[in-house]
Amino acid sequence: MQSVRSTIADEVHKLVGSRADMPGFARADDDPGLLGPGSAAWAIHGDFATMMIGGVSALLLQMLHPVALAGVWDHSNFRRDMAGRLRRTAQFMAGTTFGSTTYAEHLIGHVRDIHDRVTGTLPDGTPYGANDPATLTWVHASGAWSFVNAYARYREPWLSTATQDRYYAETAEIARRLGATDVPTTRRDTERYMQRMRPRLRADARSREVARVVLASPPPSAAVAPVSRVMMQAGIDLMPRWAQTMHGLHVPLLQRPLVRAGATGTAGVLRWALKRPAPA
Repeated sequence: MQSVRSTIADEVHKLVGSRADMPGFARADDDPGLLGPGSAAWAIHGDFATMMIGGVSALLLQMLHPVALAGVWDHSNFRRDMAGRLRRTAQFMAGTTFGSTTYAEHLIGHVRDIHDRVTGTLPDGTPYGANDPATLTWVHASGAWSFVNAYARYREPWLSTATQDRYYAETAEIARRLGATDVPTTRRDTERYMQRMRPRLRADARSREVARVVLASPPPSAAVAPVSRVMMQAGIDLMPRWAQTMHGLHVPLLQRPLVRAGATGTAGVLRWALKRPAPA
């Protein structure tokens, strides 16, 4: 009979895939990859539970940018394949963080090639392209903010400003390779950047539909449905209050302690299930 630990780990792999799904992932001993062991990004991206929470916040924040939203709305089958989209995003992050330099560069080149074909016109008639540097900066910065804040809330509340700054500086390299420009590289600069971007962000029927699909995405099995619901609520709660207001999504004040306690407990179970047993 399969153990509880193995069952949970298998469900996680169904959700995001595994290294076996990513040929070329392995690094040689003399290849640290783009970020390298010991980086702040290795620690933060290596905690699946907080990446799951941060991923919900990141996607909802990203969809407030008209161009990022249009790319998803016009060029993806997000209603039928949201799980696949999230899996591909998770595999890109894992590959560029932990994979070999060659594999990380391959993934970045592949994404840039896809973005070259993602073009169109916004509802107001403005032409757009997914490789627009300013849009790429928003997608990166809102994601980085979400991941580091999820990690600080649910894994390491004492996370220092210096470590957070190191994380922003490290991951900015990936963003620049994708084509982003003027990428903020500290916590303070990222938060200032997000405040400056607020007048350019929009919430409309399309962003609400994408949010609905994200939050209603079915888990890989009924067994992990409660986990998925907790993490979705924690992701909403993680967003800045102004972003929650734009989306019309809120965790009521009296429910926040329950959501945060539930997410903390769920994160602990996931870490236990995903931890590799010590060799006998």
